[in-house]
Amino acid sequence: MKNTPSTPRSSGRRALLLAAVTATAAAGVAPWSVAHAQAQAYPSRPVTLIIPWPAGGSTDRHLRTLAELASKHLGQPIVVENKPGAGGTLGPSTMAQTAKPDGYTIAQFPLGMLRMPHMQKTNWNPLTDFSYIIGVSGYTFGLTVKADSPYKTFKDYVEAARKQPGTINYGSTGTGSSPHLLMEEVADNAKVQFVHVPFRGNADLQSALLGGHVMAQSDATGWDKFVDSGEMRLLVTFGEQRTKRWPDVPTAQDLGYNVVSTSPYGLVGPKGMDPAIMKTLHDAFKKAMDEPKHLEVLGQLNQAMWYRNGDEYRQWAATTYAKDKALIERLGLAAK
Repeated sequence: MKNTPSTPRSSGRRALLLAAVTATAAAGVAPWSVAHAQAQAYPSRPVTLIIPWPAGGSTDRHLRTLAELASKHLGQPIVVENKPGAGGTLGPSTMAQTAKPDGYTIAQFPLGMLRMPHMQKTNWNPLTDFSYIIGVSGYTFGLTVKADSPYKTFKDYVEAARKQPGTINYGSTGTGSSPHLLMEEVADNAKVQFVHVPFRGNADLQSALLGGHVMAQSDATGWDKFVDSGEMRLLVTFGEQRTKRWPDVPTAQDLGYNVVSTSPYGLVGPKGMDPAIMKTLHDAFKKAMDEPKHLEVLGQLNQAMWYRNGDEYRQWAATTYAKDKALIERLGLAAK
């Protein structure tokens, strides 16, 4: 049979058909290929870690060390950005709303993120707007006063609030933060009233206490060096057991108050992160967590390791979110 020369019309049809096949193949394969290539190449530039507290506090001290160690395992620098405000919720919530889920912006996720939506309307959801990467540690909380304070014991402080209602104050790292809520629990149990003064973070709070602007400070162990130097007095801690570093200081449980708080925290990214990128971040931080330098810093801050993989961390968050709703309602702090 004789070959028939192509006509312009038949050539045009073949070109259109080829273009259609190529476009269809590209549409079906290219997105996966691009995502896979990005995951394979990750990380190719520095990663930003948002710490939602001012520089110099206990969280900043801890996570700066952890980020430095994780950088070695990640193969790229991890740059810390302090973004305090809204009781530690401003940094991660802003990240969730503005950052791409490409693994180059992550944040600490304080427990207040699971409480704030119960206390006021938020434009973010702590369970659906974040990718949970790894659980890291929890705090040791305590109440400190200046060394020259008239309150020698926690009982002295509580009794002063009983005798002078509405005049005995304390500062915390923000409304809805664990240092705030644990003191509200104490007040509820003791049937007294404390005046709460919120601050942007523990560095600001410590300065206010040392300057005599507040009577007491409810906070994590960023106060350790001031207690050791004699500038502050530690009246009580809120763990399940007394601390190894300050064994003479009673816990709230020792004193008859049924209040225990460790406020676990970890690292998250925006929702929709590639699982391969999340695993790369998880593995780098997990290796860093096991290093002696990280364990040394935890010891200085009297913090315990609280390792959870991404799935375990997400499940814990969902359970805690539901449980803390009841606590906030009981304390009368729920959104109206």
